[in-house]
Amino acid sequence: MKSSVQIFTIFPTTLERAFKTPMLCDVTKIHTGYSVTPRVPHCTEDETWGEKGGTRKIFMVKTSSFKGGEASLDKVLERRENEYWKIEISGFKMPSMGFEKFQGEWFTKQIKEGEVKVIYKYTMYSNSLLLYPFHWLFTKIIWRNYMRHVLENVKKLAISEAPYVNL
Repeated sequence: MKSSVQIFTIFPTTLERAFKTPMLCDVTKIHTGYSVTPRVPHCTEDETWGEKGGTRKIFMVKTSSFKGGEASLDKVLERRENEYWKIEISGFKMPSMGFEKFQGEWFTKQIKEGEVKVIYKYTMYSNSLLLYPFHWLFTKIIWRNYMRHVLENVKKLAISEAPYVNL
């Protein structure tokens, strides 16, 4: 079973910046913590990140429900230059509330010079019929708000031309 949520905005930047920033900028400046989602202080084993099939281990800070440390594995499933990313978050080492995996998608389309439409989508996968109503609500309410927070962080980094850490 799965539930999806999608948001979009316009980035006043180049197509390349709108495309590369969410995946290739410093993850600690994007995932700064919000609501029940802890901040990401660093990642490791990210030498292949940004390439199709590339991975990285994500670490999160300590919270009341997580001891801190390694939290999950991110994997790039697809990359179409200046157009589309698809990633998967799995191998949870933190409480996942019964989710099996998450898949995130990032679409970019240039509207005109210096203006790019960004569509940000997440699909949450659950293998529990009992928890599915909670998962659906979590995706539609809590995760959507988290995505807005992340999208604003990415937008700021893209506009400020923050350096990439993985090329």
